[in-house]
Amino acid sequence: MAEMRRCDHCQLEYDASMLICEHDKFFCCKGCQGIYHLLRDEGLEGFYDKLGTNTIQPPSMGGEDVNHFDMDGFLSKYVKQKDGFNEISLIIDGIHCAACVWLNEKVLHKTQGIIEASINHTNNKAKIVYDGEIVKLSQIIQTIRNIGYNAYPYDPSVQEVHANAKRREYYSKLLVGIFTTMNIMWIAIAQYSGYFSGMEKNIKNILNFAEFILATPTLFYTGSVYFKGAYYGLKNHFVNMDILVASGASSAYAFSIYSMFSGHGEVYFDSVTMIVTFVFAGKYLEVLTKKKAVDTLDSFNAALPSELIVIRGDEKVLVPVENIEIDDEIEIKSGDKVVIDGVITRGEGSFDMASLSGESVPVLLKKSDKILSGSVCLDSVIRYKAIKDYKSSVLYKIMSLLEDAMDKKPKLEQLANVISGYFSSTILFLALATFAFWFINYGSFEQALIVCISVIVIACPCALGLATPVATLVGISRAAKKGILFKEATFLETIAKCDTLVLDKTGTITQGKPEVLHTHYFSSFDPSLLYALVSASNHPISKGVKVFLQDEVMQNCEFDTLRVVEAKGVVGEFAAHRYAIGNEVFMQELGVICKQIDGFDGCSLLYFAKDDALVALFGLRDKPRIGAKETIAYLQSLGLEVLMLTGDRKEVALDIATQVGITRVESALLPIEKALHVEVLQNGGKHIVMVGDGINDTLALSKSEVAITLGSGADIALSVSDVVLIGDDFRSLGDVFKISFSTFRVIKQNLAFSILYNIITIPLAMAGFVIPLIAALSMSLSSLVVVGNSMRIR
Repeated sequence: MAEMRRCDHCQLEYDASMLICEHDKFFCCKGCQGIYHLLRDEGLEGFYDKLGTNTIQPPSMGGEDVNHFDMDGFLSKYVKQKDGFNEISLIIDGIHCAACVWLNEKVLHKTQGIIEASINHTNNKAKIVYDGEIVKLSQIIQTIRNIGYNAYPYDPSVQEVHANAKRREYYSKLLVGIFTTMNIMWIAIAQYSGYFSGMEKNIKNILNFAEFILATPTLFYTGSVYFKGAYYGLKNHFVNMDILVASGASSAYAFSIYSMFSGHGEVYFDSVTMIVTFVFAGKYLEVLTKKKAVDTLDSFNAALPSELIVIRGDEKVLVPVENIEIDDEIEIKSGDKVVIDGVITRGEGSFDMASLSGESVPVLLKKSDKILSGSVCLDSVIRYKAIKDYKSSVLYKIMSLLEDAMDKKPKLEQLANVISGYFSSTILFLALATFAFWFINYGSFEQALIVCISVIVIACPCALGLATPVATLVGISRAAKKGILFKEATFLETIAKCDTLVLDKTGTITQGKPEVLHTHYFSSFDPSLLYALVSASNHPISKGVKVFLQDEVMQNCEFDTLRVVEAKGVVGEFAAHRYAIGNEVFMQELGVICKQIDGFDGCSLLYFAKDDALVALFGLRDKPRIGAKETIAYLQSLGLEVLMLTGDRKEVALDIATQVGITRVESALLPIEKALHVEVLQNGGKHIVMVGDGINDTLALSKSEVAITLGSGADIALSVSDVVLIGDDFRSLGDVFKISFSTFRVIKQNLAFSILYNIITIPLAMAGFVIPLIAALSMSLSSLVVVGNSMRIR
């Protein structure tokens, strides 16, 4: 006879040979094994003592549902690689409050193989970084399902379908709640009238039963979302907002049934429907409002084509955007959005660049012009050659930055989430203490219960939990519309706390396109040699001389050796001679004597030398960017100290500083000296935001609290920056601070309101001054006040 043995989780008996054996423990399935370890890791082994000899239903692992998450095609579509680990964005259904966020993050962090797990309360979007060698995606999703939530990969188009389905479900539940509440109010009016003027018992019983019929679907259909959340909260030994609402409404419902059949006391079915309906109405409006904020971010990638027309010989082939390779020839038509960066090879047309630069006027692009992803073709048929693959294109980087921006929570939000995690438990304790006090001192069970229900219902962890994430999302969305990308939402808070703005000069304050105004040739030379040297440098001064020479150069020249010296110049050998370009310091290091020439005052200088002799001198002058003076004046009016750090000569730096209204200038600085200067400011107690665009700014940018780069900056500068102005408009810098200050101000207002609301209303409810009806209305309004205040940022 086969040996029978119980599963150590569900306690059901099975043939011992069919069980999963793990040391001295036996499990009937992977689900029981997983939950056993989850409970043990969370310190909840006491569950089995309470279970005793009772049995429970083993969890469904849903193998048919989750196995496809591990398929190669699925992983390639939704999973990205990050620092050798896998990264995926999931939408988690069933999250109602900050406590839900806390529970999911806690369980995910406990899961072996998960490196990082961060959930945004506003859109229920989770960013999970995990080691694919240790844990599979299917296991992660099943872990989330095991604690009562559902998860599926984030996809803008699919997310829209889910969001609409959820909105329809909430709408139908709200209609039921409103219908029953309106009808029960008429009955309640009759009840209250009869209470004062007198009413026959049989009529009162009929009205009580009618209220019971109306309250039941409201509680169990409209309020089902709270019972589901409360069930999983209790299952995981965690008190959340759903437990507060469900317990408050259920207590009033149960007491009303008792009163209806016993004839003792009054019924409160009207309070039941109003508690559920008012709180649910607040949640429905909250869902709609949050979706409006999220739509701004989703709009960046929801309308992207999944396939592009690629020219292969004489044929046109549809190719998935992920499979586009460099040098593929792509065809786009009127109305198409450019997804891959490239260079136009055939045709010309107008392009809408508003999503990139904010420029509302269409830009005409023709053959050989560079075309950036994110722009929209307005007319004509254009063919262009891909110069990057999809994941290297500008649009993909923008979308990645937007997604990453919401994954990092500001410190205030982290604090609010921790508080919310313990808030509901505290309220439940206060409610029970209030019930005990009223019952012991006044002897009325009915009165004690009603006061207890008011305390449970009026407390609102939602307002506290929503105080930061909604404001943050709206701020990020508004910034994105203005062409400002925050790599992390935390920088909204950091910028608002900074007091010093450090600006680079060339390419940041100025246009970065200096023009040659003066020249002096000490001897004749081959322009092609100088052209080759300036072409090797990305410095704006070199580029200005290159533009000046391009009409004189008839042939290309290749140096035997060529070396670029950062922030100084370029030196190379050709035909046994040394040629060099650079600033005065670089010339002196090479042993070249520099001569001062009249008429070059206020100009940036570029020297050209052959061996030890000076050959030519070029004087260039740059212009401040449009709106630089007004923007800097605005930033100074906000209380920011603005200073300029530049590697250029003192005379040039002072000239530009005077034009834009900067009084503090440090000039002739090497890259490491810029970084040291930032450190000196920080050591003096300053909090620094730095704006730069070049390779020579990278060190200083990395030292500052927040690094801001214009979209035209060098790739390495963009990589170390925290905020990117993709429109390349200096005036956007003013918007960065304006949005950061307003967002941080709203966050503080929301937190202050949430805390003040609970400090005032909870004692009032405990003192018996608030009935359940008013408590439910107050709870909903507190959440809506926080959300509505956040939307003002728009």
